[in-house]
This record gives sequence, structure tokens and C-alpha cells, in this order.
Amino acid sequence: MTDTVVTVTKKGQATIPKELREKHKIGKKVLAVDTEEGVLLKPVPDPMMEKGSLRELFEAKTSKQLVKEARSEETRQEKKRLSKES
Repeated sequence: MTDTVVTVTKKGQATIPKELREKHKIGKKVLAVDTEEGVLLKPVPDPMMEKGSLRELFEAKTSKQLVKEARSEETRQEKKRLSKES
């Protein structure tokens, strides 16, 4: 394990060294965990890159697209149900 000093900007941003990002497979997001020793950064896996993901099943759609489709279907079903009750 190597210790590396990084600079934190006024905005609270710090750059994780490339070798650490690659070693720990850090992508666009990390989970910041408050521990007794300090802040622990843990990689957040990208579901689109994960092995065994459901990417093929969902045709590489984003979660936002999937939620939009699900809500549209729920709205359609609710309208159908309400028309039967009238």
C-alpha cells in the first residue's frame, strides 16, 4: 500500500491518482464513507460495465429510460382501470 498526498481545492475536490483509480477500478463515482480514521472512498460499480448485468435484457437502456417506460405503462394501466370504473 502506498501513501499519496493529494491537494484538496477550495471546492473540496481532490484528484485520485491514476494508478489508484485503475487498481481499484474507480469510474465516475465513489461512495464517501465517514470512518473513525477519516474518509474512506469506495468505488461505485457501473452496472453497464458489470459482468452478469442485465444490460442485454434491457437493451442497454439507462435507468432513467427504464423508469420513464415503467411510469408510462403504469399511467396507461391506471387510465384503463379508471375508464372501466366509469
